[in-house]
Amino acid sequence: MIRIKGSHFKDEHGRTLMVRGVNLGGSSKVPFNPNGATYIREGFFDHRKVSFVGRPFPLNEADEHFTRLREWGFTFQRFLATWEAIEHTGPGIYDEGYLDYVRAIVKKAGEYDMHIFIDPHQDVWSRFSGGDGAPGWTLEAVGFDITRLAESGAAIVHATHGDPFPKMIWPTNGSKLAAATMFTLFFGGNDFAPKTKVNGEPVQEFLQRHYINAIQQVALRLKDLPNVIGYDTLNEPLSGYIGWQDLNATDGTLTLGASPTPFQGMLLGTGVPQEVGFWEIGLTGIKRTGRRLLNAAKARAWQAGHDCIWRQNGVWDFDASGKPQLLRPDHFWRVKGCEVDFTQDYNRPFTNRYAAAIRSIDPKALIFVETEPDTQPLRQNTGDAPNVVYAPHWYDGYVLVKKEFSPFLAVNAFTQKVVFGRGAIRKSFAEQLASLKHGARQELGGVPMVLGEFGIPFDLEDKKAYRTGNFNAQIKALDRSFQAVEANLLNCTLWNYTADNSNARGDQWNDEDLSIFSRDQQTYPEDINSGGRALQAAVRPYPRATAGELLRMSFDIKRRVFTVEFRHDPQVTASTEVFIPNLHYPQGYKVELSDGTYEINREKQTLIYRHSVERGEHTIRIKP
Repeated sequence: MIRIKGSHFKDEHGRTLMVRGVNLGGSSKVPFNPNGATYIREGFFDHRKVSFVGRPFPLNEADEHFTRLREWGFTFQRFLATWEAIEHTGPGIYDEGYLDYVRAIVKKAGEYDMHIFIDPHQDVWSRFSGGDGAPGWTLEAVGFDITRLAESGAAIVHATHGDPFPKMIWPTNGSKLAAATMFTLFFGGNDFAPKTKVNGEPVQEFLQRHYINAIQQVALRLKDLPNVIGYDTLNEPLSGYIGWQDLNATDGTLTLGASPTPFQGMLLGTGVPQEVGFWEIGLTGIKRTGRRLLNAAKARAWQAGHDCIWRQNGVWDFDASGKPQLLRPDHFWRVKGCEVDFTQDYNRPFTNRYAAAIRSIDPKALIFVETEPDTQPLRQNTGDAPNVVYAPHWYDGYVLVKKEFSPFLAVNAFTQKVVFGRGAIRKSFAEQLASLKHGARQELGGVPMVLGEFGIPFDLEDKKAYRTGNFNAQIKALDRSFQAVEANLLNCTLWNYTADNSNARGDQWNDEDLSIFSRDQQTYPEDINSGGRALQAAVRPYPRATAGELLRMSFDIKRRVFTVEFRHDPQVTASTEVFIPNLHYPQGYKVELSDGTYEINREKQTLIYRHSVERGEHTIRIKP
């Protein structure tokens, strides 16, 4: 049983728990049948006749994958379940077969002593706006023609763009017309699009109601399973246009490739060609390198008989001569004369509504709170949902975007400044994660934090490791991130574990390839570790249950020396349990203690330590 006490997870003995797991799984973003891998164009738009049964893996493979994850010490999983998987056929029509499947998989995880929290995953709204998550009918309900989003510049979509798909181009959809419009309507339709309704219902209510009701279906299926501890709110929620000060500016969003301003995006979607800025990644960052003409064919993003939502709501219009005019450049920046704050004014009420709806079914559920990437969490106010967990994401941005690793070069995810030198990078990464932890303490009043996503791409340097078998760069890159996690004593779920990952197509989604497992590396299926990638960095010792307050921990991957220090709680009489993977210590290990006694269980890969009450602080050191 996992419970919250202050800023920590605790067990029934009062011990401080450190939870570590993975995201299950990368390909859960796309249908299992027919194969929805994003590089496949055939049948892509037939979005109502799909099934996600089999994501993250078929039920008959569950024992294999859970056995492997348990062997690697990953016993706390972030389980992806998209809105589309639940309600793809149409509004209010739920896929009962998928819901039954989710229950069966999660129940099976409980047989392996694994705890689960459900992640209603999405990226840039939907598969049809270049990401995943929301059903295609949500876009159609507001008037979009999902078959023309790409050619009208409203989105860049792998299935219609074809190969090669530009590296990490998909996040730019967050500020393009389709995704930006949908997020604005979802969170702030009442304020910014009051004229937009679906069958007479305000669009914000229509979208939020269906989303929340869909996730409630999952809660209804899982509410009696003791290993389900909670629900994420919405993966990486985006503000869309909310808070955009000037619709003629890119406003500091991720610009890569052809990047229209919001107003240009609205015109493109209406069939008006635009010359837009073109941006490329250089050594020191992203720079504008030219301009590109988009939508020369004058394709419309809207269905016949539907006009641009933002024109309907008075943001822009054509003048008497037919020339487009931006009427309200600050339409999304102010409401009733006051500047808006997406996190506080829109994400907060949604989060509270969502939490209440989930807890109407499962009162004990923890709510894992996310905010827009790289922003501070919701400031906790009286009346906000209690028993929340802060679950931000963080990545080694240079490695993620460039798909290259240098031990001497990195980028600060928050400042976008280049960091040089091993020591400076180590310090910068630790400080970046410390700032997230500080947000949980200061803004949320000291709640537990789980780093919901972090990880590295494995297809570095044009997939060189797949040809040579040498994963040293990946090991160094992942170890560098893990060192920052350990320096801050963080709980975490690694992105990701994809059961059907392949060297050719990665995680089956937008050419991402971050899975720590691949069948293509599985040369000896009888070996539980075969198929693992960079396991020397991914599989690490950590204190699962500590009889007090953790103070410090570290793992030297080269010397295989693990150290943990803690201050014991006089009220806790149970022993401390540390996961010590056989992978790193196949011949056993030496234990050095400040005091107390220990015993080793090699089968369960556990060190059981009983501290002496004569000392306040205790040290455990493991060596080969």
